[in-house]
Amino acid sequence: MSETDTQLRAAFLAGMSRAAATVSVVTTDGPGGRAGVTVSAMTSVSADGVAPTMLVCVHHESATAAAILANGCFCINVLRADQREISDVFARRLPAPGGDKFKAGGAVAMTTGAPRLDDPLVAFDCRLVSGERVGTHHLFIGAVADVHIGEGQPLLYGNRSYLKSRPHS
Repeated sequence: MSETDTQLRAAFLAGMSRAAATVSVVTTDGPGGRAGVTVSAMTSVSADGVAPTMLVCVHHESATAAAILANGCFCINVLRADQREISDVFARRLPAPGGDKFKAGGAVAMTTGAPRLDDPLVAFDCRLVSGERVGTHHLFIGAVADVHIGEGQPLLYGNRSYLKSRPHS
């Protein structure tokens, strides 16, 4: 990598750290196994068409990426402000209780078979429509099959730390 490329990468990472985002845990289950990982790169694609669609980005070396490709489904669990520990377990910053990440957040199968964590702010259950690798990440687009809506405020991440939302006056 050239010095210019190194500087651009550093500036990009510094800039992205300032872009606050909701914290989500992406989960999957099926023939490829049960897996999950914490992400901040997820968004809606469209509410229109045959089904609403979502996009989530997962590092290509993550076991979750391989499992999503094999299972053909995933669930985006948007975490509540009080679910930081769940985020840390699925991000591997904290040890998984009993060696199973899902013990930190529970799991209930949704329509596709992908697990929804217990009581997220919202969960989007998706059938995999496409998965393309771009750089170091797989970009997964899913057709929403089910939505679970909870209560509370979102857990946010920005400036390399967790943040809480509050109404702007």
